[in-house]
Amino acid sequence: MKRSELFFSAVQIPVDFLMIVLAAVTAFVIRELPEIMELFQLTSLEFHNVHFNEYIRMVLFSTPFFILIYAMEGLYDIRVTRKFWKEAVKIFSATSIGLVIVIMAIFLKREWFSSRFIILAAWMIAVFYVAIGRYALQSLQKWLLRTKGIGVHRVLLIGRNGKMDTMVKLIKQNKDLGYKIIDQIETAHLKVIKTIRQEKGIDEIILCEPSITDDEQEKLIDYCALNNITYKYMPTTLQASKYEVGVLNGEPIIEVRHTPLDGWGRILKRVFDIAASIVGIIITLPIMFVTAIAIWLESRGPIIYKNERVGNDGKSFFVYKFRYMKWDCCVTNENPKLEEAIKVERELIETQSVRKGPLYKIINDPRKTHVGTFIEKYSIDELPQFFNVLFGSMSLVGPRPHQHREVEKYMDYHRRLLTIKPGVTGMAQVSGRSDLDFEHEYKLDLYYIENWSLWLDVQICLKTVGVLFRKRRNL
Repeated sequence: MKRSELFFSAVQIPVDFLMIVLAAVTAFVIRELPEIMELFQLTSLEFHNVHFNEYIRMVLFSTPFFILIYAMEGLYDIRVTRKFWKEAVKIFSATSIGLVIVIMAIFLKREWFSSRFIILAAWMIAVFYVAIGRYALQSLQKWLLRTKGIGVHRVLLIGRNGKMDTMVKLIKQNKDLGYKIIDQIETAHLKVIKTIRQEKGIDEIILCEPSITDDEQEKLIDYCALNNITYKYMPTTLQASKYEVGVLNGEPIIEVRHTPLDGWGRILKRVFDIAASIVGIIITLPIMFVTAIAIWLESRGPIIYKNERVGNDGKSFFVYKFRYMKWDCCVTNENPKLEEAIKVERELIETQSVRKGPLYKIINDPRKTHVGTFIEKYSIDELPQFFNVLFGSMSLVGPRPHQHREVEKYMDYHRRLLTIKPGVTGMAQVSGRSDLDFEHEYKLDLYYIENWSLWLDVQICLKTVGVLFRKRRNL
């Protein structure tokens, strides 16, 4: 571990302590301002026999408990490359926990302190002050990293393949990651590694080479442990799978878990889908009503367009969407000019599709109506899919459902996408929407399948709200 990282991690403790005390003092001063007392109809603290000296002693006594909670929440991580927004969320959470403890103490010992205004004000100000203090420290630390090279981790890469090429490109483009590539080799021979360490120094080794034998890896891990070198490896698809260890007839046995969406996971996700879809329908009902009227006024044909897609376990179902195309151009069995619509669509796919792989995305689609262009731009056309979620044919979050002709072009491994319910939104949608190529979209959806959690669903839903208001590039 780098000395600079240890130093900044240690400095965070007195800085946090100072920020919390400063927040408490600020809250006390604000509480006694005439304007505040008049606004909230408060009387002076002296009237309640609350004096600053006693108050500050209580603050100094309480602050170490906040520092302890910060430590338990992992807020004293050593690395400089941690995400600030994640740290800010932890600061809010840890400070709130500390506030609850303070309130409990006041409840048990009422004569200790009783100003609710100061407690709430100090809580909000402490979150702000601590976040600002940490942001300043991180900014200084990253500036030293970029400009002076202080805290940079010298990394040796072992392996030459597509994954490692991506890693090299990422490290070179983003100096804030804190890495400097000192060399890249193809084998894990200790003699070569020792020579590189003597000449250039090594802080970390990242391995991504499946041909390395278990014996070579074992020796490499021992060497790294003896020489205080961090050892990391980029796993293959199988190595990255979730394992569950058990015993069968006295023998250890490992089961590869394909997804956490089994048993209670499936039940929790369904409960979340029902609740969230009902809320979504209620919130968007005025928008859906206006959209339906606009579609009805502009062009003839049904307002809701039912598009057949492939869902869980390869079963067919209908996705509900607001119709954004001229009715004669809709590819659906309800269209009396279906054959002509299919012919037009194939021609457009050949000449104007901008996506690679089994999926297509037609740019400047001439089949859209004026209303359709607007509602597809902001994904308003997909709002009826809340009813798909409510009725159980779709989930709120999951891989996007594809058409039969698209699924027919899948490689065998792509069919992992059909092992769970398709979603209204998903990791691919919040990471690039329709602009991603299919293989990239598949990898994101596969990660979601293998690492599902209810909190991940909530995060994706929140990110989707922001993504909806960005204009799609390929329309």
